[in-house]
Amino acid sequence: MTGWGHDPSRRHGPRLSDLRGGKVVLYFYPKANTPGCTTQACGVRDHLPDYTKAGVTVLGVSPDPVKAVKKFHDGQMLNFTLLADEDHAVCDAYGIWAEKSMYGRTYWGAQRSTFVIGEDGVVAHVIEKVSPKTHDEEVLAAL
Repeated sequence: MTGWGHDPSRRHGPRLSDLRGGKVVLYFYPKANTPGCTTQACGVRDHLPDYTKAGVTVLGVSPDPVKAVKKFHDGQMLNFTLLADEDHAVCDAYGIWAEKSMYGRTYWGAQRSTFVIGEDGVVAHVIEKVSPKTHDEEVLAAL
């Protein structure tokens, strides 16, 4: 998995084990630069002081290619790390890679979901099918 964050020269995302001892919000979004995903990412960007105050590292994950994730990150001036999960291995590991349908067409993709991971590295809370508009309020309430 490759990430883009505060240091765009860094080509590999953080390992969750490196973040042990602090809380992590790991949120999955279906596709960069789409309306819902932009709303969600900009919400996290705008609420980052609240996450920081709560002692939380936020990571966003999508199955997009690295180039699309970087363009999204830079274009929305995001202040947290986004990760590209092109082979959807992380999506699979968290059980959010699923068959979806839109306009009568079925395909596989990431379900919009958020995982709150405790200081001990164990998932403490899961928000499935979260709304991009209420994402931050739900996550911050869970913290």
